[in-house]
Amino acid sequence: MRDLRPYAVFAETVAAGSMSAAARRLGMSASAVSQTLRALEVQVGVVLLHRSTRKLTLTEAGARCYPHCVRLLEAAQAASDSLLQARDVPSGELRVAAPVGFAAHIAPALAPLLAQAPQLSLRLLVDDAMIDLVDARIDLAIRIGQLADSTWVARRLCDVDSLMCAAPAYLQRHGRPESPQDLSNHHWCAYRHDAADHGSPHMTLDLHGTGGERQRIPVPVRYASNNQMAVQQMCEHGLGLARLAYVDIRPALASGALVHVLAQWRYDPLPVSVVTPRRDGEPAKVRLAVQALRRYFAQVPTAIAP
Repeated sequence: MRDLRPYAVFAETVAAGSMSAAARRLGMSASAVSQTLRALEVQVGVVLLHRSTRKLTLTEAGARCYPHCVRLLEAAQAASDSLLQARDVPSGELRVAAPVGFAAHIAPALAPLLAQAPQLSLRLLVDDAMIDLVDARIDLAIRIGQLADSTWVARRLCDVDSLMCAAPAYLQRHGRPESPQDLSNHHWCAYRHDAADHGSPHMTLDLHGTGGERQRIPVPVRYASNNQMAVQQMCEHGLGLARLAYVDIRPALASGALVHVLAQWRYDPLPVSVVTPRRDGEPAKVRLAVQALRRYFAQVPTAIAP
């Protein structure tokens, strides 16, 4: 692409009325302005300005060129203003990716920001599968669990407890487990990334007790889904035990639809992170959305009392 700076120097010189005044506007020396204009004239093969000791006068070619150069400066200023707006004012479309279970938290978390930013819109992509963040042009994504290596920047939002749960109807039919060893004799509903996976029909529970002891228990998986909400529904309908996030099942626990079983044994908390393409140079919509998510999860109970 041709260097456009000489045309900008030309337009500033005409607008300022002299090379010295243009030099002050541009932060250049007067000799640098003169050399830039002379080089432009040599490059295009025509004279743009008549120079005298008292004033500058546009040639016919210069007069034809000048309006185009003014529009060039206006376009450059508009481009700069748009970037400053993106940096300082939340606007445009905010594209967020979240797993199904956590999608319910996005609206209440971002509602205050969206209410205060009328130029900002939201596109929420909900999928338990790992959406390709680049192809989907995601601004930020919620990720649960340990993160794979990536060039994206991850920031921890919170840690979420998950509980071993069952429906009262299931416990009435199959009995309540009293120890980790009992768990292998029960039906299990499990979250699987790939619903078409025909691999092992078992999964391993990593549990720790209140005294610090740990147990690894293999259990049979009879019901599986790649959708966490579907797993919760299976559990609520009495199909089996399930590991469910406390933040998602608080209403079901309060209503009695689910029961926390073997409460003296816990899973390790799951980290919840927000990932963005980069930390430096973030537009205002991303920066303020991350802040809103942090404020929300700081207030939401994500851990059960010990």
